[in-house]
Amino acid sequence: MTNQNTLKQLRLVLLLLLALLVQPQAWAQQKKAATLQQLDAYYQKALDAWDVPGMAIAIVKDDEVIFAKGYGVLNNKTGGQIDANTLFGIASNTKAYTAAALATLVDQGKIKWTDKVKNYVPYLQLYDPFVTENLTIEDLLSHRVGFKTFSGDLLWYNTTYSRPEIIKRMRYLEPVYGFRDGYGYSNLMYITAGEVIEQVTGQKWEDYIKQTFFQPLGMNRSYTSVNELKGVQNVASPHGFDANGKPSATTLTAWDNWNPAAGIFTSVNQAAQWLRLQLNRGTYAGKEIFSEEASRNMWQAHNATPVSKQAEGNIPSTHFTAAGLGWFVSDYEGRKLVYHGGGHEGMNSRTVLVPEENLGIVIFTNSMSSIMTPLANYTVDQLLEVENGRDWSQQYLDNAAKAKQKEAAAVAKAPKEKKQRKGEPARALPDYAGTYHSELYGNATVTLKDGKLHLQLEPAPALGGELSFWQHDIFNLDWKNDFALLHPTNVRFLAGEDGAIASMRMDSNNPDFHFDELKFEKVK
Repeated sequence: MTNQNTLKQLRLVLLLLLALLVQPQAWAQQKKAATLQQLDAYYQKALDAWDVPGMAIAIVKDDEVIFAKGYGVLNNKTGGQIDANTLFGIASNTKAYTAAALATLVDQGKIKWTDKVKNYVPYLQLYDPFVTENLTIEDLLSHRVGFKTFSGDLLWYNTTYSRPEIIKRMRYLEPVYGFRDGYGYSNLMYITAGEVIEQVTGQKWEDYIKQTFFQPLGMNRSYTSVNELKGVQNVASPHGFDANGKPSATTLTAWDNWNPAAGIFTSVNQAAQWLRLQLNRGTYAGKEIFSEEASRNMWQAHNATPVSKQAEGNIPSTHFTAAGLGWFVSDYEGRKLVYHGGGHEGMNSRTVLVPEENLGIVIFTNSMSSIMTPLANYTVDQLLEVENGRDWSQQYLDNAAKAKQKEAAAVAKAPKEKKQRKGEPARALPDYAGTYHSELYGNATVTLKDGKLHLQLEPAPALGGELSFWQHDIFNLDWKNDFALLHPTNVRFLAGEDGAIASMRMDSNNPDFHFDELKFEKVK
C-alpha cells in the first residue's frame, strides 16, 4: 500500500513538473501569436495611412519564418492581390548578395578582400591614378572611394552602356573627398565588384548568384533581371506619383548593366531563406555557403559614418553607424543592427537583421514612399519588447507633414515666377541645334523640328524630350517618358568667347542623379 501511495505521489510530482515546463512554452507561444497579430493590424493600418498600393513583409526568428504576408494590390489600376510570393525589385538589397558572392571566392582562396581591383579589372581607371592602383575589393564594397553619393549613376540609367564601358568612363568622375577619407554611396563600385566576380569565376554575375545562392536556398522564383520576368505571374508593378502626388502605376525597365548593384527580383517568402542564411553566419540547412569569418567581416564597420545631432536626438540609443560590406551596421537598444535599403524606380525595400536575437525582417513595397523604414523600426521594437516603443509610422507621417508645410511656406514667400516667360530666346532656335559631347557620358543632340527644339541623350534612347523657352538661353525640358526617377529639368546653353553657343548644362534638383556631372561641349 505504501509503495502504491509513493508511486502516486511521484506521478503527481512529475505531472506538476511537466506542467511547469510546458506552461512557459505555451505562454511564450501565445505571446508571440499576440505580437504577430498586433503587427499584422499595424501593417494594414500603415498601408492605408501612407496610401501605398501594396507591400509584403516576412519575419525570421530563430531560423524559422514566423510571419510572411502580403498587403494591398499589385497594380492600383488593374488590381491583383499581393501575397508573400509576390515578386518585387529589391534594388540595392542586391548588394549583400554581391558581397557574399565575393566572400565565397575569399573562402575558396581565389581572392583576398585586400586584393587590388586592378589585378582583376585591368580596364579600371579612376580620376586619380593612385586610387586606380590601390583600390581594393573592400574599398569597392564600403563606399569610400571618394565619389559623392550616386555619382555617375546616369551612366547606367537607361543607357546602352555595358558594365565594362561604364567602368572605363569612371575616369572622368571627379572625387569630392580623399581616398578612404569619407563616405559616398556608390552603385558604380558594386557594378565593378560584379566584374571582379565575372573575371575570377568565368561566369556572368547573374549565373554565379543563381548557382551560389538561389539554387541551394530553394529560391526558385528569384531572378536577376527584369528581362527574366516576361511571362512570370504575380509580379508587383512599380508606382511613381501623379501630378497630385498620388501613386501611379508604371512599368519596369530593364537595366542589366546595374544588376550587381541592384538587379534582383524576389518575394518575401524567398528572401526569408536569405535571412536564414545570413543569421546562421553563412550556413543554410547544415550546408556552409560562406564562412563565419567572412560573415563577420561583412558585418564589421569598414567605413564610419557620422551620427548627426538630429539622428542622436531621434534614437538616443544609437552610438555609431558605418558601412560594412554590402550592409550597414549600427547599434540600437544595446543590440547590433545589420541592415540595408533598396530603391528601384517605383519600388522601395528594407532588410534588417538583429543577429544577437536571431531576428530578421524584410519589407518590399511597390511604391516610392519610405513606409518600409518605420515599419521595420516598429517590428524591431515589438519583438525586442522595447519599453515605451513609439508609433514609428505616425511619427514619420507627422514629420513628412511638417516638412511639407515648411516647404509650402517657403514657396509662398518666394518671388513668384512664371514657369514659361513671355518673349523670345536670346538667339534664333537653329543656333542652339547641334551635337554636344560629354567626356563622361557621350553625346547629346539638339535638333529643330517643326519650329521646336528637341534634346536627345544618345547613350539613353529613352531620355530626351521637347525644349520650351523659359528665359534668356534657358529652356524647360519636357521628358518624353514619365519615369518615376526623373524630375523637372532645365537646359542651359552657354556662349563662348565669340558669342556663339559653345556648351550645354542640365539643371535638375534630383536626389538620385547628378545631371551637373554631364558637362556637354558643342562639337558641331
